Amino acid sequence: MTLDLQRAVHDVVVIGSGFGGATMAYALSRAGLKVVLVERGGWVHRDETDWSGRAIMLEGRYRSESPWHVRQRAGEGEGEGEETYPNEVVGGNSIFFGGAALRLRETDFARWPIRYTDLEPHYAAAERLLEVHGRAGEDPTEPPRSSAFPHEPPSLTAPAQRIFEAARASGYHPFHIPSALNYGGGRLPTCVRCFTCDGFPCRIGAKNDVTQTALRHADADHLTVLARTVAARLVQRDGRATELEAIAADGGAKVALRARAFVVSAGAIGTPALLLRSGFDRFDRSGSLGRYLMRHCNGMVGYLFPFRTNPERVNHKQVCVTDLYEARRSEDGTAVGVIQDMCMPPPDVVRALGPAGFRWAASLSAGFIQTLICIAEDEPQAVNRVSLTEATDRWGLPVAAVDHRYTQADLRRRGLLIRAARRILRRAGGIGGKVRMIESFSHAVGSVRMGADAASGALDSDCRMWAFPNVFVVDGSFMPTSGGVNPSLTITANALRVAERLKARLASL
Repeated sequence: MTLDLQRAVHDVVVIGSGFGGATMAYALSRAGLKVVLVERGGWVHRDETDWSGRAIMLEGRYRSESPWHVRQRAGEGEGEGEETYPNEVVGGNSIFFGGAALRLRETDFARWPIRYTDLEPHYAAAERLLEVHGRAGEDPTEPPRSSAFPHEPPSLTAPAQRIFEAARASGYHPFHIPSALNYGGGRLPTCVRCFTCDGFPCRIGAKNDVTQTALRHADADHLTVLARTVAARLVQRDGRATELEAIAADGGAKVALRARAFVVSAGAIGTPALLLRSGFDRFDRSGSLGRYLMRHCNGMVGYLFPFRTNPERVNHKQVCVTDLYEARRSEDGTAVGVIQDMCMPPPDVVRALGPAGFRWAASLSAGFIQTLICIAEDEPQAVNRVSLTEATDRWGLPVAAVDHRYTQADLRRRGLLIRAARRILRRAGGIGGKVRMIESFSHAVGSVRMGADAASGALDSDCRMWAFPNVFVVDGSFMPTSGGVNPSLTITANALRVAERLKARLASL
């Protein structure tokens, strides 16, 4: 890092380069503001190893050097804590996501301080930025749209067509899932429909992750990306953040970055951890900072078929079912969620991570299995939280602790989707299967929530901290509820919305 970067007072320092952070860096740099983007991870390699299931999913090629201490509890039962290491890379979770780009529904905003109409034009802009391929009017629960999708979806592959027809024969209304993969959106390279997409970096750069979209289109004269730089804490003085204390991951040099405004987008676990390390919880009147963590209540249903389900080994994550989305709204006040087609992981990954007692059989018969993933909304609970432990990482920073449990209602919503997924797979020709519950935090949201006032959330409706007028949060942490779809598009749309608010406020900061 140059001395000039440390001496300067930048317009904005953005911490974290996932959907929220990279989108903010894109929008603010193009507005002519001087932006520094700080990211713990390095740049993705984009080589042959990035398509290795063992290297990416089992050996953790991009895993963090700092663990989380996670204690997960199912229902009322207690689970043991364990260390887990998230992926860290420029582009954040966008590097590993499978492209699903769905909007929340109007009803999902009932407990938010903003409405769907406040976000709708930004959803449209986010779909253009991420070059989403979809078809308006197919989704039976689709919210109102001001414009069509930027690009048409590709034709269904044979495995996807099988699920599409089975879902329709089961009485549902399947549709092409809106997808942020480059099937021919005007740039090169285009998607080759490989079998290593969801959960993997794209070796050829055809996934529309934020390095290929937001950062590619940012103003290079106004944006500096500092990879392999660890955000340690924000320093505040007289009710304002004044600088970010950071550490060079390679070498350990301590650096300080000053700015007029700070945008925190380190993820729904990393962001509250940074704010807690900075002591900002002392100024949070709502008591919500670090609490109300959500991650969806997900399960993967895999059925064995009497034939090879995907002999061409192509990506077939193309079909979605939302018919049950509102089935529990009147009882629970939440969405149920969605069912999506899903590719099987590589056999060695199945053998390591598949359902207990079924792993060897599943890995040997992987070519005869087809899967659906069920994504159910989970309720915000104050007991689901991020805190700090007494243990420290290699940089001397407290390790984040995560406590999470589902409610019985969460499990019932997931069960409703699982039963529907079983019905579809049987109608498609499946002869029997297993369910694997998903315990990752790839959809984590909610730990620094928005509120209508300072007593109900750590952030105002512009995602600005009530206590600090020049600190904004734009990753999934801001979400008061999780809804029943992948949060990536919502995070991107909200970042575009907040960027407009931040640009307007900088005049008075």
